[in-house]
Order: sequence, then C-alpha cells, then structure tokens
Amino acid sequence: MSRLGPGLILALIVGFAFLYLPILTLIAYSFNASRLVTVWGGFSTHWYGALMQNQPLLDAAWLSIRLGFVSATLATILGTLAALALARHGRFRGRLLFSGMVLAPLVMPEVVTGLSLLLLFVAVDVERGFWTVTIAHATFSLGFACIVVQSRLAGFDRSLEEAAQDLGATPFVTFWTVTLPLIWPAVAAAWMLAFTLSLDDLVIASFTTGPGATTLPMRLYSAVKLGVSPEINAACTIMIGAVAVVVIAASLLLKREQASGR
Repeated sequence: MSRLGPGLILALIVGFAFLYLPILTLIAYSFNASRLVTVWGGFSTHWYGALMQNQPLLDAAWLSIRLGFVSATLATILGTLAALALARHGRFRGRLLFSGMVLAPLVMPEVVTGLSLLLLFVAVDVERGFWTVTIAHATFSLGFACIVVQSRLAGFDRSLEEAAQDLGATPFVTFWTVTLPLIWPAVAAAWMLAFTLSLDDLVIASFTTGPGATTLPMRLYSAVKLGVSPEINAACTIMIGAVAVVVIAASLLLKREQASGR
C-alpha cells in the first residue's frame, strides 16, 4: 500500500480545515456568554434558553420540518416511479422528453426555477403558502431522487422479479414484496437527500412562499441582515447535532445489516 505524500497530507488538512473550522467556530460561539459573536465572554448556555423562547424562530423551524417531510415524500414517490419507467421500459416514445423534464431542475439555476413557479402560481391564481412551497420543493428534488433510485435499479437482478411472477405474483405484489425491499436503501437515501434539499433551500422558497409560511432559512437570512445573533448560532448547532445523530445512527444500522448478512 502506497503512503500519502506530504503534499497530499497538507492538502487534506487544509481542505478539511476549510470545511470544518467555520462549523466548529459556530458551535463554540453558540456557548458564548457575550452577545457579541466575535468576542468571547465565557462559557454559557444562555442562548439555548433564549432560543427556546424565540417563538418566530421555533415556528419557522417546525414549518421547515413539516415542509421537508411532505415534499421529500412526494419527491421520493414520484422519483421512484420515474426511475422505474426509465430503467425498465427501454427506449419508449417520448423518453428523451420525459427524462429531460425530470432531470431539468438539477441543472437549472434555482432563481429560474423559483421565478417560473411563481409565474405559474400567479397565472393559475393559487394563494401562495405552505402547499406552493411544498410543490416547488418536490419539483426541485424529484430529479435527485430519480437519479439515486435509478442508479440502484441499474444493477438490479431482474431474475428475482421473474421468479416471483413465475410463482403467480402480480406486478404490484412483485414490486411490493421483492423490488421495493431490495431498493429500499436507495429509496431511503433519496428521501433523506430530498429532505435535506428542502430544509436548506432559500431561493425557491423566497419566490413561492406567502404570508405565514416563512421557512427557517428565510428567517435566519432576514435575521442575519440585522446582525448575527448568538441565538442563530445555537439554532445552527442544534441542526448540526441532529444531522450528526442521524448520520451516526444510519452508519450503525448499515454496519449491523452488513454484519448480519455475513
């Protein structure tokens, strides 16, 4: 096994420092007793208590979680169906147009996507709010979910489905009992990716939202324009902790499944 050269090691250190030092700094200053985020005033958890009293920020966080859950579920269902159509039905008529429409949001600037959806909602006279943002996020995340599931279907063993159908299973029963359990890790990964994209989005939500539907990124962005508050650091630290817990839990479950499969 070849060893890493000093230049490559230095590049890795600089790269990881560039990625994670700002996050570690944010976490550290979330425990800062001073209101000035650039001046250390001692260790304190005061801002976490203040965050729990910040009702507008809590409402925005709860809205973003509900929005991400619904939009990710819609995007995953539609993306899985689109992936099945693209992976199983060969070169059907309109395949190029269909795949282009599904995957277009991946390469289209978010400003263009948000503006086009805004014009659509205005044209059909739909009141903008929770459901318009949900539709927008599902549309944006659909292509990502489709790619993740389609990559799993590309190496899928079709003989398992054929064996189930030879034993009398209908196409729906075959999909539900054979195909879906085998592609479930990809479906779960697609859902988590869609949920993350929805939770992180600012641009598209800014175009498609309405009164009473302010997401957490929008609330944080509007608060940052008036100055960075330690409560924002506390909110971001909680989000980082939640993501870390989910990643660690997923890794442990994956290792357990691999160990049991041996």
